[in-house]
Formats: sequence, C-alpha cells, structure tokens
Amino acid sequence: MERIQAAIQKAKETRATGDAAAPPPLQPLADRASAPAAMPTPLWQSLAPFSPDPGLMLRERIVSFERSDPAHMTFDMMRTKVLRQMAEQGWKTLAITSPTSDCGKSMVALNLAFSFAQQSDSRTVLMDVDLRRPSLAKVLGLQGAYSMEGFLQGTRGVAESFVRYGGGLAIGTSAKPARNPAELLHHPSSGAALAGLKTALQPDVIIFDLPPMLTCDDVMAFLPNVDCVLLVAGAEVSTLDELDKCERDLAEQGNVLGVVLNKCRYASEQYGYYS
Repeated sequence: MERIQAAIQKAKETRATGDAAAPPPLQPLADRASAPAAMPTPLWQSLAPFSPDPGLMLRERIVSFERSDPAHMTFDMMRTKVLRQMAEQGWKTLAITSPTSDCGKSMVALNLAFSFAQQSDSRTVLMDVDLRRPSLAKVLGLQGAYSMEGFLQGTRGVAESFVRYGGGLAIGTSAKPARNPAELLHHPSSGAALAGLKTALQPDVIIFDLPPMLTCDDVMAFLPNVDCVLLVAGAEVSTLDELDKCERDLAEQGNVLGVVLNKCRYASEQYGYYS
C-alpha cells in the first residue's frame, strides 16, 4: 500500500516541479460548458432503451446505479472533479485503463458513467474498447450480438451498436472478443467511426473502457483518439514499477487526468481519487 501511495505522490510532485517535459496540449474540442443543454438528437432518442437489473448491479458493485449504497458518493465526487478538469481544458473524451488486469477499471468506468447519467442536462457515451476481453455486456446483463469491433470497422452503425439508459447515457458493448484488436485500433476506420458517433449523438463526454496498459499495445494505439486518461491502480495488485511505467508512457503521448486507487481495504479520506 505504501508503495502505491509513494508512486502517486511521486507522480504529483513530478508534474508540479516540471521535472519531466509536459506533453503538448491536445487540440480541445468545442467548448459547450457555457451553452444551454442541447436537445437529444433524433438518433439518440431512437437507441434501444435498456435498464440493468438492480440486483445484478448490486452484486457487481455498480453502486452509482441505484445509489442506495453510500459508496456512490465517492464516484459522485470523482465525477465532479473529472468534469471540472475536463471543462477547464475543453476535453470531451476520457479513457480509463490500469497497469494490469484485476484492478477494477471496468467497475470504475461503469460507476463513473452511471454517476454522469444522473445529470439531466448532459449526455454521456460509454464504450467497451477492451476488445480482447470485453466485459461490460456481461456485467450489465445485456443480451444481443453487439460489437464494438463492427462499429469501429464501419460495418455497423450507431443504432445497431449502442443502447440507451434513460435520457443521458448510451452504452456500446461487445458480445465477444475482436480478432485483431491492435490493428483495428490503429486503423483510420476507428477514428472515422468515432467522428461519426460524435456527430450522430453529440455527447458531452465519451468514456472509453480500455484494456490494461501492460498486457498489450492497444491503449497506445488508441490514445490519439483520447483527450485524457484515468489510471486505475489496484491496492495490493499494482506495483511501483508498473505505475511508473504507465505514468511515463501516458505522459509522453497524452494527458493523465489522475489516478484512482481501487480495492483499498481501509476507509480513510486519504484514499480514493487523486489528481
């Protein structure tokens, strides 16, 4: 635990003192923070409605869904910090990853997405881009042959690939792993598909659930499509060396929004979200 805390503190001090050269800022997307909330697009309204089973969400620790567990407030606070920092930079796309598996990145992504969905004046899109081991469909209990592979290839449209929860959250999942994920995420068709998604649904935020960084090159392949990244560290899972490598690689090509310490067994104000 102390090693993870030390890694996070080291990263914060490095950014504060400027020991490492800051990456050039990404081109911000259009700033809509001061504009009135837009009406849902016709395509958004036509997405198939879906609501997960509350019992399943409770078992999967998605506490932001029904909000009966006080732990949902942790994700509400994270949401507020994330939205504030993204609005300051004009960012609209957020990736969530981890050094290795079993850190709980998908659980964090889902909780954050359902927390965003509580805001009636905004629209959020959550995409399962962990194409090697897609998990969001199983966690949500979503049935159907949905495929982010087909969507990113351009062979499936938005309406075929996404479902809608309430009026503010659209979710894209996959029923099975993709065949060549790294090559697909490198391919121009992925960027074109995301551009079409932004035009069709006009979301305020897009959250990408990406694979663990140190298991494959998928994250680095997809990073040009992302404004900023949250790194999920697992207490007693992630090591100092893993966090250092992820922090360094992300800082070279993108913007690290913060680090989330997950799976911590000790309740304390010093644990949770770091920026």
